[in-house]
Amino acid sequence: MSVSSAPGKVYLFGEHAVVYGEPAVPAAIERRARVSVESRADDHVRVTAEDLSLDGFTVEYSGGTDEHPDVDVSPSLVDAAMGYVDAAVRQARLAADAPDAGFDITVESEIPLGAGLGSSAAVVVAGIDAATRALGEPLDRRELADRAYRAEFEVQDGQASRADTFCSTIGGAVRVEGDDCEPIDAPSLPFVIGFDGGAGDTAELVAGVRALREEHGFAADTVASIGDIVRTGEDLLADAVPSGEPSRELLAELGELMNFNHGLLAALGVSARSLDAMVWAARDAGAHGAKLTGAGGGGCIVALDPGEETPTALSFTRDCADAFRAELATEGVRVEAS
Repeated sequence: MSVSSAPGKVYLFGEHAVVYGEPAVPAAIERRARVSVESRADDHVRVTAEDLSLDGFTVEYSGGTDEHPDVDVSPSLVDAAMGYVDAAVRQARLAADAPDAGFDITVESEIPLGAGLGSSAAVVVAGIDAATRALGEPLDRRELADRAYRAEFEVQDGQASRADTFCSTIGGAVRVEGDDCEPIDAPSLPFVIGFDGGAGDTAELVAGVRALREEHGFAADTVASIGDIVRTGEDLLADAVPSGEPSRELLAELGELMNFNHGLLAALGVSARSLDAMVWAARDAGAHGAKLTGAGGGGCIVALDPGEETPTALSFTRDCADAFRAELATEGVRVEAS
């Protein structure tokens, strides 16, 4: 059996704008998806999913997830979870030149589905890594990240960016601009995550921004302004001590940029009342900055605060279902067992 794990992520800056060639800076966090894979003698794939914001389920199929049987879980949730697993299986088979390979797969995740923390990317990255290792054909990290991106691109109907899968594969903070992806140095930022218990519809939100951008010149300018925020943030990070404790001045400057970024995302229509409530609760508690992370519409916010005030304030916020600290994950995908 081969077992791999990969981290989730938050966006410091740049979600949505990255779709239009602007840069983005996501950072991996120590919330992981763990995928166990064992080869089978036939071409079937058996998937047991646990902790995927679902009650858990087991599905066995051959040829595609459209063949899966009824299970005691919402079909839309099964399809959302299984689509990424199925795409990861296809990429692993292609990479290993083993079109008829069968697998027993178990997926466990600490990352809520659709909440903006990169759950699908983590599952895809860990899944491809574990499956290719089970077939004796492990991939280098660049190819793994590329194949994981192709899997997300397929499932998301061409709306995916390379940011999530590259960040989950490499770990730490990364810079993504179009097809150009590189790790960057970053200090140990004090992330606090607030989760409203829900999830946005990524495809719908991306389509909404696209429609605004095509209809209004000022919406296109807003997207470009997010790119400017990312570049300013990069300059700040470049002057910081890698993996060291960030200064209060740096946190204040990064936080201000995060606040601007959230405002621009809200102007593009991708925030939500629950996200805004958590952002303001974090700021009122003294966080240096706070913003939504991911596609928006519901899910998570990320704040910068080394103290206990922000997680405490979020835990008492009506719209917050969970609040927790998240360390920067300096290690991306890793082998847990082989």
